[in-house]
Amino acid sequence: MEQRFACTACGACCHGWLPLTLDDAVAHAGRFPLAMVWTPLRQGARAFAHTARLGTTVRLRDRKTLAVVIAPTAYIPPSFPCPELAADGRCAIHEGKPSRCRAMPFYPYREEADQADMLVPRKGWACDTSAPAPVVYRDRRIVEPADFDREHEQLQRQAPVLRVYAEYALKYTPWILDSLAKAAARPAAGGVVTSLSSFLTAARRPDAAALAAQQEPVLAAFAARTSGDPALADYHRNYVAWGKEMASMARRAAAP
Repeated sequence: MEQRFACTACGACCHGWLPLTLDDAVAHAGRFPLAMVWTPLRQGARAFAHTARLGTTVRLRDRKTLAVVIAPTAYIPPSFPCPELAADGRCAIHEGKPSRCRAMPFYPYREEADQADMLVPRKGWACDTSAPAPVVYRDRRIVEPADFDREHEQLQRQAPVLRVYAEYALKYTPWILDSLAKAAARPAAGGVVTSLSSFLTAARRPDAAALAAQQEPVLAAFAARTSGDPALADYHRNYVAWGKEMASMARRAAAP
């Protein structure tokens, strides 16, 4: 089995949420509005064990267990392009772009052998899968896996830190548990969104104040862009609230 794929720089995949590794979230804190997105997977799902290894497991009140990915995410409305998407459809930060962008269309939250459908362009995408395009996937193996492997290694390395965060968040914000149960019950995958400040507090990162200072103007800019649009009310509300949290965190750390 061989599958072909080439990017045509249509820019269609450069819209909306972008899951990041922790390393990339830190590196781009002055560029993207960041949130923590929890994506649950029910027991029996094909990727359950792999998701649990890279994420965490959560026991629900009905004793069922979910595998949950917790990803630092560029929290951008689906109708918005990436702030670094140039007018010609190309990436303005190509040399330093996140691992998620480099590994596309492959997705390391799945096993390497389970990537075939990731090469099928979504509706509206102009990816080239024709005969002239290069072979990128053969016999359930990625032909050039360096970018996929790099992102996967980052996800493995950060998993213990995110598990500590999950324990903290579920202890102090118990509403997350019920929200995960509701998200897991939906036919389509859904995510639960929490603030970056909750992670910075739980992780006790020494660079928390610096990250907060970088995030504050980014959140303010996106709050301004989403103001007055009823369809983006949730985004606007979160940007405003998180901007205040980031400002407070930066001030507290700067206080003598």
